[in-house]
Amino acid sequence: MMSQSPAIVRYLRRLAGFMLVYMVLIFATGYVFRHLPPEKPLAYLVAVLPALPILGVFWTIFRLLVEETDEYMRMMFVRQSLFATAFCLTIMTMWEFLQNYEVVPAGNGGFGATFFWFMGLGIGAIWNRITGTDGPCA
Repeated sequence: MMSQSPAIVRYLRRLAGFMLVYMVLIFATGYVFRHLPPEKPLAYLVAVLPALPILGVFWTIFRLLVEETDEYMRMMFVRQSLFATAFCLTIMTMWEFLQNYEVVPAGNGGFGATFFWFMGLGIGAIWNRITGTDGPCA
């Protein structure tokens, strides 16, 4: 097994921590709204609680870019993040046009930009693995 840089180890620990908090808040918020629905304006605060650890996930990704000392690996992470951004913006723009022309109903069934960004991050990682620096994004 390949050894991981200290930056990757810190990244994985941070990511696991923020994702654990995210999962706990998802379930807790769902429970609160099903059994003890808060009144507004408290409802707004409780509803956005699960989004807060996502900020930590983005911070974790950006810290990896700062802390990684291997320039090649840093470039691959930047490339992966740029792919994720392009993927997310493309999907969300197409979805908006579909909604604007009433081809699909308003709303997105719970899949927002963050979901598609992380999906793009995963696809970007696969793209990096397949193409290395020989791909069109290099």
